Amino acid sequence: MTDIREYFSLKQNEIKETLAELVKIPSVLGEPSEDAPFGEEPKRVLEKMIHICEESGFKVGCYDNAIGFAQLGETAELGILCHLDVVPANGKGWKTDPFTLTEKDGVLFGRGAIDDKGPAVAALFAMKCVKELGFPLKKGVRLIFGTDEENGSTDLDFYLKYENFPPMVFTPDAGFPIINIEKGMARSSFFGSFDGGTLVSFHGGVIPNAVPDSAECELRGITREKVSAAIEKDGSEARFSFTENGDIITISCEGKPAHASTPESGVNAVTALISLLNRIIDNETLAGLERLFPFGETDGKSVGLKCSDEHGALTAVFSIFNYDKKRCEGVVDVRFPCCKNLAFVDNTLRAAFEKINFGYERFMGDEPHIVPENSDFIRALLSVYEEVEGERGFCRAIGGGTYVHNIEGGVAFGAERGDTDYNMHADNEFITVSELLRDAELFAEVIKKICC
Repeated sequence: MTDIREYFSLKQNEIKETLAELVKIPSVLGEPSEDAPFGEEPKRVLEKMIHICEESGFKVGCYDNAIGFAQLGETAELGILCHLDVVPANGKGWKTDPFTLTEKDGVLFGRGAIDDKGPAVAALFAMKCVKELGFPLKKGVRLIFGTDEENGSTDLDFYLKYENFPPMVFTPDAGFPIINIEKGMARSSFFGSFDGGTLVSFHGGVIPNAVPDSAECELRGITREKVSAAIEKDGSEARFSFTENGDIITISCEGKPAHASTPESGVNAVTALISLLNRIIDNETLAGLERLFPFGETDGKSVGLKCSDEHGALTAVFSIFNYDKKRCEGVVDVRFPCCKNLAFVDNTLRAAFEKINFGYERFMGDEPHIVPENSDFIRALLSVYEEVEGERGFCRAIGGGTYVHNIEGGVAFGAERGDTDYNMHADNEFITVSELLRDAELFAEVIKKICC
């Protein structure tokens, strides 16, 4: 038998069983220890994967219980980078046990099904396919599986302590066809103090890289009539409500969440509530914040950041704001195109915040990541994609960062398709059986094309 598609059809049950073994381990970030840098469960899933790969006849390795690999061939020139850690599954909307792989009508449900245990299993079986069907290797391939992608990808640092990544690397941790350009990212805080006057407190947003969907503030000495009139005149998409307790009025704002890379699809509860407050009370600092980040604006124009190039435009999200006892702190997430750099963002934001008497500090950042789409590596991936999928392959740019953002020459290749919402990071995460098998076929054909 030499047909790759037939191979995966025959291996379907084994593929699902292997994925089930990984899904049942709740590999969420835990308390670090000397021999488990990301907690016991990420270590346990890493050990399980290494055992599976070793039983399959591959050379295996593990670096500090943080990241491991399985290799086919003497020297690895192609790397497939996956991760085995997952986000929590605490939502109440799960219709199945999130840590029991459950099949219903050709759909596999479970935490990690699409992100990223499913694609990791597809890559493993792609290597098994090439090995078992006897395709002669001219170059080696290495499957690399980390355990900290969801919390900053610090697992990659453990790998780099011992060796460099292969010269060609793709990760099936994003979407098809190919993502070769990723915007830069700057995540920053501003801080200071001001007299809120009638403003007692303000709390909005909890996730630094998301459009905040809720915010709440307390006012003292303001009439309910004034608050009610301001809410009635509000024409935004945000929803407001308020309660009274003595001389304190609490105003709540409900927005719509969105990832910081696509803020236009959300409704920012923080900027909506600040805008409402500026129609109720007179406060110079709040007015200054609204001038910098007006409700509904996502391109950073007012703060002086607006820019774009052929790959996309800058986005800016005021994601967190807390004020209590005259002290305040906020967070801003900026995704910037290839025509700008971190220094531009830092200098612009620092100057803007200093004008309203706030300090500024960036606590996370990456420059843009670019891989030329005319490279031999990308051409090979596109060729395989078009052959297997039967549709035109193309490269695209995104505002988010992928697992290969800081790996030179690395691109994302899979595993999400089209506009399908796989409930990644949400309840009822899934991948279809047919897509899982097609992923494995794609990866096997890539190995065959590049390494054989």
